[in-house]
Amino acid sequence: MSINRPYTSVAELANPIPIFPLPGALLLPRGQMPLNIFEPRYVSMFDDALKSHRLIGMVQPKDARGGGVQQIDIHDVGCVGRITQFAETGDGRYMLTLNGVARFRIEEELSVVTPYRQCTVEYDEFTADLVDRAGEDIVDRKSVVEALRRFAEVRQLQVDWKEIKETPTEMLVNALSMISPFGVSEKQALLEAKDLKTRAEVLVAITEMELARAGSNSSTLQ
Repeated sequence: MSINRPYTSVAELANPIPIFPLPGALLLPRGQMPLNIFEPRYVSMFDDALKSHRLIGMVQPKDARGGGVQQIDIHDVGCVGRITQFAETGDGRYMLTLNGVARFRIEEELSVVTPYRQCTVEYDEFTADLVDRAGEDIVDRKSVVEALRRFAEVRQLQVDWKEIKETPTEMLVNALSMISPFGVSEKQALLEAKDLKTRAEVLVAITEMELARAGSNSSTLQ
């Protein structure tokens, strides 16, 4: 999905930004994340974003058991997304889609009166995220597809291989990373991979470890 306002420089991105901690939710540049928003603090956050820059910073909590939303310890690296689709449900919920724009590193969490958290962030180390399909030509696509094939066999998943063949490499690697059933730490490793080639290598390595674990347990992946 294209956005009406393509960003050509990280200087164009909002700072500070609202932060949405969500375990297991991985957003990557040019990836799409559907969200069902119902908690009042996050309804307020998206209301404010819609009235201004339409940007939300997605981050993963390190441990969601540590207390309320203001006490949850969060990872330093997240991805900012732009609201590209929006619908009200009539019962106080929002159905939204975020389009990933660029990753960021949190510099400081601000003391705010809003019910949601806000942080100043640094984008400079992730400027390449704004370049569509950067680094595709050096990705070992064959290894990614083979890992997907083995994973699908173990999980008995139906895969449209014609669609996989036609999918650009960046979209394939990022989509598989986002929908993967891995845990928070694995998804954070995929997020923090320095470039697309490295992310593909991490994705293959994690998949192979999961397959090996499933084989040693003589059971399918959980």
